[in-house]
Amino acid sequence: MQRARAGRVGGDDDLVSIRGGTYRLGSDRHYPEEAPARDVRVEAFAIERYPVTNARFARFVAATTYVTVAERPIDLRNIPGSPIAEAPAGSLVFVPTPGPVALDDASQWWRYVPGASWRAPEGPGSDLAGRDDHPVVHVAYADAEAFAAWAGRALPSEAQWEAAARGGLDGATFTWGDAREPGGRRMAQTWQGAFPWRNDAPDGHARTAPVGSFPANGFGLYDMAGNVWEWTADWYRARPGGTTSPCCASPDPEDPSPIPRKTLKGGSHLCAPDYCLRFRPAARMPQPVDTGTSHVGFRCIAR
Repeated sequence: MQRARAGRVGGDDDLVSIRGGTYRLGSDRHYPEEAPARDVRVEAFAIERYPVTNARFARFVAATTYVTVAERPIDLRNIPGSPIAEAPAGSLVFVPTPGPVALDDASQWWRYVPGASWRAPEGPGSDLAGRDDHPVVHVAYADAEAFAAWAGRALPSEAQWEAAARGGLDGATFTWGDAREPGGRRMAQTWQGAFPWRNDAPDGHARTAPVGSFPANGFGLYDMAGNVWEWTADWYRARPGGTTSPCCASPDPEDPSPIPRKTLKGGSHLCAPDYCLRFRPAARMPQPVDTGTSHVGFRCIAR
């Protein structure tokens, strides 16, 4: 078992040092793109204890006047056959369906909402009131990179992220062990109810929850499962001989796309056991670099 030690940096900018060593990553027991389980050597690094919050991201924007990808109009001039040159700024927002639906078409619950951004997570009329300590969402890969550069940090590799998420429990199903809800206790911010139409939200948070609302893993890291998917620095590649499951993705990762994709890790508040058992350290998903959504955030590592 690897061990970690925490180093206090300040506020939600805490760092946890992860010792170098060989970690058992991947899984042969779940989705095909996670296989094969394998031993990977990871050099020592330090990773932030929490996902980047709205408050931290707001400080970055105030200091730099940065405009996120979701806040910029979409240039369509290079899209063959496009009848317009520009589309309004916005982002993809999860919208619950009015009732049960077949789970093979994610377009039923994803909507492109003009005006949706990190400032307005559900679109016009929504804001960040009471959500300073929630993870920032609607961040494209360039946005996460820009924040990391401003903070003097970087985004983790997939191997770094997964090694940290496992908390020393190499080979365990979840970041806390093998039982999904040990002793009936919820361990992560995930969907509670019948996806995608009924979320019982027993904690009062139907979407993101404040970071640190659930127990830390063995390394003292919070939200390494659920709440928001997190960007990593690695380009997405299916494992040798594997395929990619379409679960959770928006848009569908099976569709050919000219937009390159990075690897997301960790699952989100939309992960539901009856649809998407992705709130596990081995889980991974491709995400177009130009696309932020209402369930994607990030955290940084120290350079």
